[in-house]
Amino acid sequence: MTDNNFEVIIIGGSYSGLSAAMSLGRSLRKVLIIDSGKRCNQPTPHAHNFITHDGKPPQEIADMAKKQVLAYETVNYYEGLAATGRKAGYGFEIQTDSGAIFKAKKLIFATGVKDIMPEITGFLACWGISVLHCPYCHGYEVRGKKTGILLNGMMAFEFSKMIKNLTDDLTIFTNGQSMLTPEQTELLNSRNIQVEEKTITEFVHDRGYLSAVIFNDRSKQEVAALYAHPDFAQHCYIPEQLGCKLNDQGLLEVDDMQRTNVEGVYACGDNSSPMRALAMAIAAGTMAGAALNKELVEEEF
Repeated sequence: MTDNNFEVIIIGGSYSGLSAAMSLGRSLRKVLIIDSGKRCNQPTPHAHNFITHDGKPPQEIADMAKKQVLAYETVNYYEGLAATGRKAGYGFEIQTDSGAIFKAKKLIFATGVKDIMPEITGFLACWGISVLHCPYCHGYEVRGKKTGILLNGMMAFEFSKMIKNLTDDLTIFTNGQSMLTPEQTELLNSRNIQVEEKTITEFVHDRGYLSAVIFNDRSKQEVAALYAHPDFAQHCYIPEQLGCKLNDQGLLEVDDMQRTNVEGVYACGDNSSPMRALAMAIAAGTMAGAALNKELVEEEF
């Protein structure tokens, strides 16, 4: 790559980033994708709730998407980690961890978030396989099985309503003292949803497929699938360096066009949406690419 100047730099080359790049590539925009190759759904065996690709391995979808996007002659790809960013007179400057410097008029951050795993033995090994985040993405595959929810308080109560539709054998693991109200607990019990307050110390599994949870008193309970919403942090802190705002959830704040509060900076995918689903990320990327192209058109016309 001899020219380091682009109209748009997209940081993150997973589903939302590639989708944004396709919109821009089809508009003949000179684009650079900087990607470190760390998709959030890497452990997941199969993607679901995505028409035409339901049941396919995520890597297969990602590889196909990358091949199709890079077929557009104005779209370029750089494998590496974007380390720092700054505003410059022409727009923005991005430096990678290897010291390479790239310049662009506009930026799109499709960098996702990183999950902060609880310190429970076996949790990480099961994450994305039998410890799940989304019933729309994975619930059908574990329907009717012994299922757990690793949440507490109002979130556990509301989430249990949705999961109850998928199984009659459901337990809420509060992993410590329950923050459910007495009224909520009574209603859950009346629906045959159990509430277990013991602290979990280990997930028993075979290659990521859960069979039981072990508590701090060494007792255990059989469970084949478990939903969890671990804490998360932004995968990339360059948007904050540039002045982009985060909302109360810790997500990048964007409008309906995927624009951040910083002029010329867009964000799409999991870094700016609580709806962590492949189809939603792709839709957000398409919107970001189209909206940014319109912004360039208006500036140039």
